[in-house]
Amino acid sequence: MTKQTSFQRRQVLQFGAASFAGLALMQSSTANAADPSGKPWLRKTLKIGMIRVKGSLSEKFAAAKEAGFAGVELNAPGFDVDEANAAAKETGLIIDGTVGADHWGVRHTDADPATRAKALASLRKGLEQTAAVGADTMLLVPGRGSDGTAEEVYKRAVDNIRQALPDAEKLGVSIVMENVWNEMFYDPNGGTEQTADAFAAFIDDFDSPWVGAQFDIGNHWKFGDPAAWIRTLDKRIKKLDIKGFSRETGKFTKITEGDIDWPSVKKALRDIEFTGWLAAEVGGGDLERLKEVSRNLDKALQCNESVG
Repeated sequence: MTKQTSFQRRQVLQFGAASFAGLALMQSSTANAADPSGKPWLRKTLKIGMIRVKGSLSEKFAAAKEAGFAGVELNAPGFDVDEANAAAKETGLIIDGTVGADHWGVRHTDADPATRAKALASLRKGLEQTAAVGADTMLLVPGRGSDGTAEEVYKRAVDNIRQALPDAEKLGVSIVMENVWNEMFYDPNGGTEQTADAFAAFIDDFDSPWVGAQFDIGNHWKFGDPAAWIRTLDKRIKKLDIKGFSRETGKFTKITEGDIDWPSVKKALRDIEFTGWLAAEVGGGDLERLKEVSRNLDKALQCNESVG
């Protein structure tokens, strides 16, 4: 049995007997399962914390779907698996991935071995919960550069995270690293022409198909060209995050504000033949704000264009 087949079978077991249409929807939730015949090249998702709609999780999911999103990312570990599965089944919103709930405070690069052990336990639990809701990625910030020398931080991150790879493979969940302002793989005091070479080398060091990148398009515009980073990372990119940024003001912005060259970003993504999930990571709000974010995604990258 292939891992893809195993993943789909788990989804069927989780949700029970479903209609043919419902089953097709669940099977399409993996990042690499896009049907090239008329499907959108980018599927819109968002972080659960952006949905500031009062009510149950089902009501929050329904609002995200009404706003134009196909998926949502939960924070793991820590959510109620049964509640999340019920909300997804009721609304049709796909839980496509999760985000590490405590990776900033409990870090794989911490100098304290006990803290690194806690980070590993959290990652393993998060992978379990991710699989339990049928999602296929868990976003991870691998550490923080100020935890030691560059060599110490790099080794701690690789050594600690590598221990979770058997879990990731068993569960069919990829660990996807995000490029963030964590003082790793770039020079925070450097210029605007920095490359993704160090980030790519870090991912390659794991030598595993279960490790990749959830590339945040806006995060490093201050330090480098996102289109160039996309081409360097290439097939390492499993999913995308998106936000706006202004080099002029040095601040994050709404997606369609700021000065990111979205046509160049789109061309780079098309050039590497990326298709899959695009996650908004900006200020959220009520239903009208979520609709605005959804429209901004479409304006920046024309999400509904065909895969082909």
